[in-house]
Amino acid sequence: MGTIAIIALIVIIIGSSICTINQGTIGVTTIFGKYNRMLSAGLNFKIPLIEQIFKRVSIQNRSAELDFQAITQDQANVYFKAMLLYAVFDQQEKTVHNVAFKFMNDRDFMTALVRTIEGSIRGFVATQKQAEILSLRKEIVNDVKEQLDHTLEQWGFHLIDLQLNDITFDEAITKSMAQVVASNNLKAAAENEGQALLITKTKAAEADGNAIRIQAEAERTAAQLRGQGVALFRQEVALGMTEAAKQMQNADLDASLILFAMWTESLKHFAELGHGNTIFLDGNVDAMQRTMKELMAINQMHTKAK
Repeated sequence: MGTIAIIALIVIIIGSSICTINQGTIGVTTIFGKYNRMLSAGLNFKIPLIEQIFKRVSIQNRSAELDFQAITQDQANVYFKAMLLYAVFDQQEKTVHNVAFKFMNDRDFMTALVRTIEGSIRGFVATQKQAEILSLRKEIVNDVKEQLDHTLEQWGFHLIDLQLNDITFDEAITKSMAQVVASNNLKAAAENEGQALLITKTKAAEADGNAIRIQAEAERTAAQLRGQGVALFRQEVALGMTEAAKQMQNADLDASLILFAMWTESLKHFAELGHGNTIFLDGNVDAMQRTMKELMAINQMHTKAK
């Protein structure tokens, strides 16, 4: 029986001297309630029955969600939802000692951490106006980190990141902000529409002016061409009649035959194109003779000029 008791005692002693520490964790041991040493990850040996593992400190990153309220300088309520990412500052013995013994448990540490961050953000928000908060996310985070770095270092931690995921206001403020944005958009739309209408009317007026100018130039050119055509026609008619009268004179024929031929051609033309309308013609022989004399005078002028 004595041998069995001794063997059992040895097994108990050996079993109590062996312990394992998980990866990403550091063991903190005490002897009679006083800090003794740190145990790294893996298999470790400790003084049996006397040395106890007081706490296993995780060196992995940890996160927490925050949900709190702050008041701005102009007395507007702001509601924050944030994500906090933190970890043990380093693996030095002093740091691990602070993590293990500064707070009674993790719950007390989280309460202190959350309240400290909330107080820091509330202090910053209290110096700003409601209209400025949405554009100050980065400034709020930087201010919190700057204020908490030294405090958290004394606790053995450091703040890795603070993300303000949601910033909201009271319903009345949110509604008024939406109305301001909508009115600004309507104002911008009206200004853009007015500018577009002005540009459209300006371009239309320019187009009308250009069209009128082009039309006027075209009409002027057409009138010039018509005038030149009429002048050339009259000139050719005069030359043709002069030449015909000259030939009639050389042939010892009466020049009135030319007018008679023109007369009959005109009657034929009137008959073809008159469409039954009544046309009155001056058939006075004296007028025909006067015309022939004028043609003969023109012919004599050309002869003298040559």
